[in-house]
Amino acid sequence: MQSNASGAAALTAQSDLTSYEIEQANAFLQQAQEGIVGAVKGLSEAQWNFKPAADRWSIAEIVEHVIFIQERVLGPMREQLAASPAAPLDRNCQIVDAIVVYRFPNRLAKLTAPEFAAPKGGLKLSEADRVASNTRRFAEWLQEPGLRQHVLESPPLKALSKGEHQFMDGYQWILAASAHTERHTKQILEVKADPKFPAN
Repeated sequence: MQSNASGAAALTAQSDLTSYEIEQANAFLQQAQEGIVGAVKGLSEAQWNFKPAADRWSIAEIVEHVIFIQERVLGPMREQLAASPAAPLDRNCQIVDAIVVYRFPNRLAKLTAPEFAAPKGGLKLSEADRVASNTRRFAEWLQEPGLRQHVLESPPLKALSKGEHQFMDGYQWILAASAHTERHTKQILEVKADPKFPAN
């Protein structure tokens, strides 16, 4: 009975975020939001829908993809996390946190979006403000207890760590959504740097 009690205490302790972790996530959320909002500010319809090549996404499609992933994490994946297995007590959260923060946004590591997450087209420029509203929802989620308690498999983490790490907790999914936004903000800047990008 005592071992069960100590195990529960350890799990509770592990699930509590430090003030540094909360500050880090809030800063990352704000940085990601400001980056993508700044990147699309003042775009014309021609610039919004410009495609550098037939096989490359327009800025509209990139933002649509970002919003889709944000809302998938905030919706279905958040629900799955609540019912997912408990996080191992001996896992090193900081290693996965660092991979998410520093390696997920890196465009040098090529990751292909799954087919279900590919943009369908038709997102209006006026709908880009969903990024900001989703960021607020992530910040609210960050205040909830137990974000470290459950883990869910993450294919991008598995790919970037070459299989060494496969699961992310709720806190790491919040970081990952911000890292994903930052990654695709860099893609938006690549589109804007294209020589054929419309002047207005």
